[in-house]
Amino acid sequence: MTRADTLRQTFLETASRMSDGALSPGKSGNFSLRTVDGMLITPTGIPWRDLTADDVVEVSHDGSVRTGQRLPSSEWRLHLGIYNARDDARAVMHAHSLHATALACLHRSIPAFHYMIAEFGGDRIACSGYATYGSEELAHLAVKALGSRHACLMANHGAITLGDSLRQAFDRALSLEALAAQYVTALQIGKTKILPAAEMKRVLAQFKTYGRQTKVRTRR
Repeated sequence: MTRADTLRQTFLETASRMSDGALSPGKSGNFSLRTVDGMLITPTGIPWRDLTADDVVEVSHDGSVRTGQRLPSSEWRLHLGIYNARDDARAVMHAHSLHATALACLHRSIPAFHYMIAEFGGDRIACSGYATYGSEELAHLAVKALGSRHACLMANHGAITLGDSLRQAFDRALSLEALAAQYVTALQIGKTKILPAAEMKRVLAQFKTYGRQTKVRTRR
């Protein structure tokens, strides 16, 4: 199996996870993977459960698509814009998950109500301004809302997560939706208590090594 075949197989596995979960029902949402020549991205209008390896679309750095391929997701400008702005982004996931989208429709960022906000590289998850889907303006606003973080909300739209692989971008989308659900629930109970900046600074420092496994050395 060639590297290209392996990448396309990864797309199918991710699409299966999208179909089985509640991140993006039906045909909503999209994801991409950076390549040397541009990116691979999901096609427009095809339900997750029907996606095949041949449906995955190659988009060049300049946005061009080779003749004979499917049409790429309508959000291809969004993905390409993020890759152009963020050298660290290897994969981009865009989802319409329930609670994250609900907050986005209220134009609400997610503050540091829980220390796990640090998983996304900052002390909050910002919400971008609104722009028509598929537009260059939307890409610009999303890049601005992301800053140096790994996630943002998109006003009246959904959420974006970045990763060094499709798996990481997908897992971060799951984590973002869980945090959004917790935040929505907390708001229904009362006013949330936000962690102070000094504490989030400590947490962010600890997150630099969070989840990295090393073998325990026996102490003598």
